[in-house]
Amino acid sequence: MKTLKLYNTETKRKAEFVPMNPDNVTMYVCGPTVWNHAHIGNYRPPVVFDVLARVLRSQFPKVTYARNITDIDDKINLAAEKEGVDISVISERFTKAYHDGLDALGVLPPDIEPKVTEHVAEIHQKIDALIERGHAYEAEGHVLFDVPSYQGYGELSKRDPEELLAGARIDIASYKKSDGDFVLWKPSSDDQPGWDSPWGRGRPGWHIECTAMAAAHLGETIDIHGGGHDLVFPHHENERAQSTCAHGTKFVNYWLHNGFVNVNKEKMSKSIGNVLLVRDLLNDAPGEAIRYVLLSAHYRAPLDWSDDVLLQANSSLDRLYGALRKMQNVVVPNDIGNQIPSGFAEAMFDDLNTPKALAELFSLSKQANTSVSKDEQVKLKAALIQSGEWLGLLQQDPETWFSGDGDTDEAAEIEQLIVERARAKVDKNWVRADEIRAILADKRVVLEDGADGTTWRIER
Repeated sequence: MKTLKLYNTETKRKAEFVPMNPDNVTMYVCGPTVWNHAHIGNYRPPVVFDVLARVLRSQFPKVTYARNITDIDDKINLAAEKEGVDISVISERFTKAYHDGLDALGVLPPDIEPKVTEHVAEIHQKIDALIERGHAYEAEGHVLFDVPSYQGYGELSKRDPEELLAGARIDIASYKKSDGDFVLWKPSSDDQPGWDSPWGRGRPGWHIECTAMAAAHLGETIDIHGGGHDLVFPHHENERAQSTCAHGTKFVNYWLHNGFVNVNKEKMSKSIGNVLLVRDLLNDAPGEAIRYVLLSAHYRAPLDWSDDVLLQANSSLDRLYGALRKMQNVVVPNDIGNQIPSGFAEAMFDDLNTPKALAELFSLSKQANTSVSKDEQVKLKAALIQSGEWLGLLQQDPETWFSGDGDTDEAAEIEQLIVERARAKVDKNWVRADEIRAILADKRVVLEDGADGTTWRIER
């Protein structure tokens, strides 16, 4: 088994990944708060950790991957109030929209997708445990975590006290013992969603939710916890504090965080007007191209989304699918075994170095485009498909990719026109041949004449 190395946010270094139980690797990733349509930055974590889950599953017999849905939140409450509907109407609508985007980007479902509304009892249990252990207290209908009671607070984010206070999610309140204390449970008014609890009718704070759900499904200590870099503080710092204090054990062995997605080198912001929704991007490009862009930079680095990245991604995928298309008559036996090249594997095992791994794919495609034997073609095709599977790329039929939207009726019509054009050229009917090329050009069909005949693709 090759050695997988991962960068741990807590230790600030790469280290060999050694799971607690090699027969069942556990991973928890923070999912969305479903109050609106998700932007491209929201989709980077599920794509990144989908790749990690694929790599882990190639090396270990079982991986239990949980990614939550936050369906209790004040933003959801406000949206529901505005429409005059129950909060479930809002959360279910945008959960479906989020799932639709994930499907389009080729993200496999996690093993478990817990929702906060289904874990209120577990949240109560964690808060009870924190109060009993002296790490939480009641005040004016609230329950708060007592930050000074945990000496390890701040070790994940490596921030000084002033920075920690500046990053707090709620305003300083008079009922706090310490300015940095954060809410575990807060009261709900009669017109707000709420749940009965030992501390009165209310709703959970943001951070305690993931502590309860992770423990319920993966155990008190888990191998990997992931999410966006913006979650390091306060969310993950607070999760770490709650879980460690509630359980008396280490919460996470490997903390992983992906970088931000910027647009033309600026942070996405409604005030700037540069927020990119995936549902809109899918009108301009296939989901696989969007996924390609998200993997084109190392996951820990910022990703700059510019006006031409999707065109570049389409062109790159055309090259890779073009190599597979040239080998469409090559049959790969089911028992061929692992054909993933060592260079590709080494890149992926070096903290998911996807840019280097993509370069290895292009090296394979270049080999496939040269004159090689049938045996070599079989191995090259298997290598491209198997390597692509780790990245969630190159898993569709090349003809489906080149046909654009997979419309089989339109593809059949295009194929018929190409056959008619070839016949017209044989008959030296150049006028008709040019007419057909013009018809195809109107359909954005690009023809490529070669020694083996004419191939085509949709220009995106």
